[in-house]
Amino acid sequence: MNRHHLGWIIALTALFSLPVPVQAQVGGKVRVYFGTFSSDLSSGIYLSTLDLERGTLTPAELAVEAASPSFLAIHPTNKFLYAVSEITTSEGKGERGVGAFLIEPNTGRLTLLNQQPSTGAGPCHLVVDGVGKNVLVANYGGGSVAVLPIRDDGHLSPASSSIQHQGKSVNPERQEAPHAHSINVDRASKFAFAADLGLDKILIYQFDSANGKLTPNNPPAGVVAPGSGPRHFAFHPTGRYAFVNNELNSTVTSFAYDPAHGSLTAIQTTSTVPQPIPNNYTAETVAHPSGKFVYVSNRGHDSLAIFGVDEKTGRLTALGHQPTGGNTPRNFNIDPSGRYILAANQDTNNVVVFRIDSQTGLLSPTGSSITVGRPVCVRFMPLGQ
Repeated sequence: MNRHHLGWIIALTALFSLPVPVQAQVGGKVRVYFGTFSSDLSSGIYLSTLDLERGTLTPAELAVEAASPSFLAIHPTNKFLYAVSEITTSEGKGERGVGAFLIEPNTGRLTLLNQQPSTGAGPCHLVVDGVGKNVLVANYGGGSVAVLPIRDDGHLSPASSSIQHQGKSVNPERQEAPHAHSINVDRASKFAFAADLGLDKILIYQFDSANGKLTPNNPPAGVVAPGSGPRHFAFHPTGRYAFVNNELNSTVTSFAYDPAHGSLTAIQTTSTVPQPIPNNYTAETVAHPSGKFVYVSNRGHDSLAIFGVDEKTGRLTALGHQPTGGNTPRNFNIDPSGRYILAANQDTNNVVVFRIDSQTGLLSPTGSSITVGRPVCVRFMPLGQ
């Protein structure tokens, strides 16, 4: 063998020994989990695969049986999944509060590890902190938030911190008491943010991840207009801005975020519908990975509102609306590549795939729609992990 041939062999050996991205290994596909409300068509958490080339979903399969596992959160290691059981028990302190599940790497099937009380009635939303040490949960019915530490084996420990919200706002039917509707953490996992529909506030907490503790921050909250009903909260990819959809008055508010002090300063509030729509309620807010767009779902108008983001100011510009191909889009999500939105239509039991135009942010159906009974959460995970 001459030196020329030997050089080529060495080069090819080095090339094929390089790490291959997970998506390339599996042909450009990602795993998708769907949280649901229990019904005749749904009995737990469901699983599908999104083809990133074609924009198609495989038929949904049951990943594990569970009682109304509405909202889901995946651990940063992709080894564990956590779900709230959005059911009514005595003071929300029954065994079905938050469940921990082991993810089988090859199939994506789930095995229950354990459950812990959420320390409040009606758990409705949860996240895992950035370092994978804690689950933070929001209790809508009880108007409270809590932290559940994660053990090394993925099991949940009892709550290490729990805070009861206090007060009310102007809508006597929906804001007669606190209703914590979501909880999020910033990129540094230093602060936590609880959007409370009943208080018209995004309550801000200093977050000690190492000890699983929440402490009221100063300033204590970001504030929206009375009667707005803030629901779900999302950071801009730069971490400089945040956005919350207001369920009761069909608006979205953008905030400037100060990561040093955890403060939120309102910039702008704008409508999510083209004209007033009776009985329309917003549900979810998601910022595009590029930072160029923000999307909000409308239940009633049954659409995704599309906004452009001015990255210098954080202001939003309405770009249009996309019908979701079903009724009551309670949740939707953008795949990690930023190419597709999956809209989960709760009352028509379907999930519809839309392709995102990377230049305009506008959406177009790919033609793929699958049946999922009462879908209320969409979460992505790389295949092969």
